[in-house]
Amino acid sequence: MRPTSIQIQSVMEAFGKQAWQYEHLEGKDVIRTAFEAYHTQVQLHAQAFPQLNALSIVGEAPMSVEVEQESYILELLTRANKKITLGGLEYDLDREQIMFRITNLFERDKFDGDIISSMVHAAIAEVDRITPFAGVIQQTSEDLLEDLSIERLLMREDLIPPVPDEEEDYE
Repeated sequence: MRPTSIQIQSVMEAFGKQAWQYEHLEGKDVIRTAFEAYHTQVQLHAQAFPQLNALSIVGEAPMSVEVEQESYILELLTRANKKITLGGLEYDLDREQIMFRITNLFERDKFDGDIISSMVHAAIAEVDRITPFAGVIQQTSEDLLEDLSIERLLMREDLIPPVPDEEEDYE
């Protein structure tokens, strides 16, 4: 079995400093965990790519939709991605998961803990932010889907989770 890389060790240290629980997948540069967000539970995994000094963090939540709703979900994510600077939302059709993926290339072998924490927060926040919008599509009956404007749906501020206080953190 190969040794744990410096890169994933630095991710585990950053998680430890935040008191975040995680599971290290033995023999791999991957850790996984889950966070309770405002609207949903976000499953999260972090994978280090030592050869590149890169870290990819993926947050995901289950979202099963009918075939007729898939194009609306994909449009929702495409429109939402236009406003995201770092990372991107995806929908895994096979696993029926809404996902947010963010990757960073680091200058050093030991990754910066603040950047790691920011990436984790972004993954949780983006999955949590998009979930209620996807839920509206999920709950819209097939005969009303054509009347649903995704552009207008994304303007609904009542669906946006509140911004946590700086002292508040994800559990």
